Amino acid sequence: MTSHLRRAARGFTLIEILIVVVILGILAAVIIPQFTNAADDASVSSARTQLQTMRSQVELYRSQVGSYPAASGAGVDWAPLIAANYIRSAPTWPNFFTEAYTAGTGDLSLTLAAGASYDINGDGNADAADTTAVEAW
Repeated sequence: MTSHLRRAARGFTLIEILIVVVILGILAAVIIPQFTNAADDASVSSARTQLQTMRSQVELYRSQVGSYPAASGAGVDWAPLIAANYIRSAPTWPNFFTEAYTAGTGDLSLTLAAGASYDINGDGNADAADTTAVEAW
């Protein structure tokens, strides 16, 4: 009976604990890279969605007012659209995205600044091809 009690109170051996730690390490090595680009992917998705929404609002403004909004610097003068309740506020683009706007044609696009780490076209590299991909949106 004494040997039975001793065996029950024994606990895990060092080998068992090491095996569990190795298995957890392998799982972490497989799973963590899946989430490293999640923030970048969210920023790119946000920029693309905002761009589509702002283009729609610029077109709605043109159809109801009769002209495109004026340009302010390189971008849109958002004040008339805000005042007329087409949008609540000027868009805040994610890091490294800047807007480019042509008032005469209402062409609103985004450019990707140098130094951006976004892999937009999915080729595994953050390079000039990603800038071209953004301009094609």
